[in-house]
Amino acid sequence: MQTLKGPAIFLAQFMADADPFNNIDAMAAWAARLGFVGVQVPIGNPAFIDVALAAESKTYCDELLGRVATHGVTITELSTHLEGQLVAVHPAYDTMFDGFAPQAVRGNPSARQAWATQQVRLAAKASANLGLSESVTFSGALLWPYLYPWPQRPAGLVEEGFAELGRRWRPLLDEYAEYGIDLCYEIHPGEDLHDGVTFERFLDEVDQHAAANILYDPSHFVLQNLDYLAFIDCYKERIKMFHVKDAELNPTGRSGVYGGYQSWLDRPGRFRSLGDGSIDFKAIFAKLAAYDFAGWAVLEWECCLKHQEDGAREGAQFIRDHIIRVTDKQFDDFAASGVDAAMNKELLGI
Repeated sequence: MQTLKGPAIFLAQFMADADPFNNIDAMAAWAARLGFVGVQVPIGNPAFIDVALAAESKTYCDELLGRVATHGVTITELSTHLEGQLVAVHPAYDTMFDGFAPQAVRGNPSARQAWATQQVRLAAKASANLGLSESVTFSGALLWPYLYPWPQRPAGLVEEGFAELGRRWRPLLDEYAEYGIDLCYEIHPGEDLHDGVTFERFLDEVDQHAAANILYDPSHFVLQNLDYLAFIDCYKERIKMFHVKDAELNPTGRSGVYGGYQSWLDRPGRFRSLGDGSIDFKAIFAKLAAYDFAGWAVLEWECCLKHQEDGAREGAQFIRDHIIRVTDKQFDDFAASGVDAAMNKELLGI
């Protein structure tokens, strides 16, 4: 068994235009002051990482690691959530997702997809140059508008949607494998990979690709009323990353899983700061320890109530308190009678 690494923090929800949230050096210092020892970095802001340069220059990557290390912090993984989203976009979402891309490719879905694919590709080589072994992304979605089967879906629609998703991602998975990087899809509503069944469909389309893995975030399963502990049992071999994020689902006589188009504050399913929701993190950390999870416990803050800086400060200690330092001995070793092959045969009557 291995002790989980952490606590670390995903920087995306904290990045802003003002100091200390506008560059990686200041944010590394800020994270360290809160008790974090790792930062998960989105690739889209050059004040945090120039992903094209990182893919080209090992020297730049070594210098970047050195800069954050001066604060007692390391880079845990790179994130291509927004770029991965743009690898597969249903036309209904073209306008809304254009904002994830540079101005030059907006209004041009094929150019936007090509740009996003290249960004995800750059993150593979950048991860290798940084000495990382995992990276997180979104799958994108071609089928999300057809999630609920009314009107009845035409025969073959789902199959073709997943086949196309596989065609778009297979070359990227091959490239990540070439660099020794596990590409971990965050299983997330709004993505075609939003639960275990859809992840399995995707695996079938990419021939069970070894580089196709999972970022486990139980909050997205609470909102779907999916068994988030059993999910670990089902997919333990593919879970290579972990977002520690809390949530709650409080259905009423007026609204349930779908949320009634309400704001995050008012909907029954909502994200909370660590310890304020309903997730059994003691059980999660115990399962991950028992299954020899070797990755990082990374705080992702998304809360409709508590201030983000309070959520981060409390979250660092919450994760630290939940990481299980695994034992190196059996509790009953004191009563061991030693190894004796002859005695074992005698006990078995053989």
